Amino acid sequence: MTQNFSWLHRGVAEIFPQPHDDDHETESLEKRLVNANRPLRVKLGIDPTGADIHLGHSIPVRKLRAFQDAGHTAVLIIGDFTARIGDPTGKSHVRCQLTEGDVAQNAQTYLDQVRPILDFDTPGSLEVRYNSEWLSRLDLGKVLQLLSTMTVGQMLAKEGFAERYKKENPIFLHEFLYPLMQAYDSVATEADVELGGTDQKFNIAVGRDLQRHFGLKPQFGLLLPILIGTDGVRKMSKSLNNYVGLSEHPSQKYQKIQAVPDNLLSQYFELLTDLPLDSLPENPRARQEFLAWEIVRQYHGEVAATEAKEAAKSGGKEGTLLEFSLAAIVQFPVKLAFILGATGLCKSTAEGKRKIQEGGVRLDGEKVTDADTTFAAPGDLYFKVLQVGKKNFVRLVE
Repeated sequence: MTQNFSWLHRGVAEIFPQPHDDDHETESLEKRLVNANRPLRVKLGIDPTGADIHLGHSIPVRKLRAFQDAGHTAVLIIGDFTARIGDPTGKSHVRCQLTEGDVAQNAQTYLDQVRPILDFDTPGSLEVRYNSEWLSRLDLGKVLQLLSTMTVGQMLAKEGFAERYKKENPIFLHEFLYPLMQAYDSVATEADVELGGTDQKFNIAVGRDLQRHFGLKPQFGLLLPILIGTDGVRKMSKSLNNYVGLSEHPSQKYQKIQAVPDNLLSQYFELLTDLPLDSLPENPRARQEFLAWEIVRQYHGEVAATEAKEAAKSGGKEGTLLEFSLAAIVQFPVKLAFILGATGLCKSTAEGKRKIQEGGVRLDGEKVTDADTTFAAPGDLYFKVLQVGKKNFVRLVE
């Protein structure tokens, strides 16, 4: 194993525990990496609660790839069981529970989107596991054993729960099970390291406690920063419309990234690329363009990145994205299939309906599969990108 740990520390917010911590652990993660006579098992759990992944989600996946490149085993856990509850971390109210079918469909899209990042080909480099494999088989006796490892006070100390309790917002008992079930994933897979965002420290620490309870060596936690969105202020989120989706068209991705505010460039280069940080262009505009080209290259290849760059140059800030004014649609509510015909992306409403049913239509990078999808008002669609196939797309404007 390599002893140059620059890859390990790049972009990391915290590794815990440290040897000086008041904990049972007396070695550092670096020491365990050096002394291990086997590849370490590095866990990353993702709950497929939605259909698409954005650049913020890619950060722990990229760190997982760094462990693969250093000779360790990536254990990618698809939380098909835990997704039915949803992680309550940072939520001010209970999450809607998803159906088994919704989770299965989302899980497949997640795997498709992380494929350009992870090494799926080298034998022993990657394990893809579904936590329903062990969680669905837990009987009541096992569940009671898990519940006995934590107190209500410990649960209420968790950020989010404490705030909800203080505000007298309901906290349901099944939500208490989420961190325990995620922690049991670490037991089932015998994880040596778990990756997560800085908001996942509580859950990862519970994994350490549960491993110790079951007689296993506790895992290390490696926490990564939460990516700020393209607005330069709030964390990247689809609901805030400040995101860059991994499944978005190369031109759309390039256009969003080249407009990233100057104050975010250093963080984006550090967290989203492997480029040396001391050899980047000094000019802010050149840095934006280089960042956009590099990220598009990662997911779509050099040819697509160069084409996206040329398209942006030839068409100005918005590139060659054609625009369609929703004022041309006289009456709302209106079905998406009709809009597809009106924009010229499809020859008719009937073809639009067929394209949706075939899975060939995306709105702002998210696949639309319901041919009856309807929008109540033009404002629901302003500045979104409608796409058919891989090359045909328009921006919907006022």
